[in-house]
Amino acid sequence: MALFKTTTTAIALMTVALPAFAEGEVNLYSSRHYDTDERLYSDFTEQTGITINRIEGKADELAARMQAEGANSPADVLITVDTSRLKRAKDMGLLQPIDSETLEARIPANLQDVDNMWFGFSQRARIIFYNLETVGNPPKTYLELADPSYKNQVCIRSSTNTYNQTLLAAIVTHEGEEVATKWAQGVVDNMARAPQGGDTDQLRGIVSGECDIAVSNTYYFARAIRTDVDGVSASIGKIGHVFPDQDGNGAHMNLSGAGVAAHAPNKDNAVKFLEYLASDQAQQYFSAGNDEYPAVQGVTLAASVEQLGTFKADEVNLSEVAENLPKAQKIFDAVGWE
Repeated sequence: MALFKTTTTAIALMTVALPAFAEGEVNLYSSRHYDTDERLYSDFTEQTGITINRIEGKADELAARMQAEGANSPADVLITVDTSRLKRAKDMGLLQPIDSETLEARIPANLQDVDNMWFGFSQRARIIFYNLETVGNPPKTYLELADPSYKNQVCIRSSTNTYNQTLLAAIVTHEGEEVATKWAQGVVDNMARAPQGGDTDQLRGIVSGECDIAVSNTYYFARAIRTDVDGVSASIGKIGHVFPDQDGNGAHMNLSGAGVAAHAPNKDNAVKFLEYLASDQAQQYFSAGNDEYPAVQGVTLAASVEQLGTFKADEVNLSEVAENLPKAQKIFDAVGWE
């Protein structure tokens, strides 16, 4: 059972079996847009001597670029957010299988592609937030978000959002299409407003009074604990949170992951970089720098993340969930989820 808990004792940093000083470069196509990731890149280069060349952009744009470049693509690694985008890259033929005992041993099996085309390196729990002043009995499960008693109270992002797509695909995996469709329709009926904005905007909706209940990934809330986030941090004391399904499947986890490009000119260095991302050092950076949960169990959490408390995470195989993404999109369309 995956259980994230407070860690009070720092653990020794695991050093991946990288050469003391290698030569060459690795070309990253990344849709992670966090300044804190700079530490990942500089430390990898310091440890290995491998120069990192980086191209950043939106996930779909990077995938389209790789596809257009074809066999001449300089991309060695694609880094992106969420299982849906990793699956899309795999289906487009942009990735190749990765043979790494280190990754197999370090990354939990449910966070790996069934064909080893991609591995997850950090996680965000998609959970329920609510107004402590107006909601006395918040939903305890994802399915309860569709309960008519919460009519006109729920703020949630659009159906084009990858986090929501994967959440619904997970519900399809666990409960089947019929239950998932009923759930999606119930959430639409309970919306306080038409879907708009990002996850932070859903939290702002609670503060502003537009909604009483919201769905967001944990790292947006943890970030508002660690640093000042406009429209959230000053009133964070009025926002409560629930890790859903603690008596059932556990809280749904979204991934940030990576794979080796299909035509990687520096394949060995690409694998070395992914193995570095699985090290304790890099895993701690994901939490301390971006308020995420490490993919590797037992790694020390950032204080802002620890503050959210212990919870049970859903251990469903995300590769299986990815197969239900088309069904999820079909359901969104059927119920009119904008």
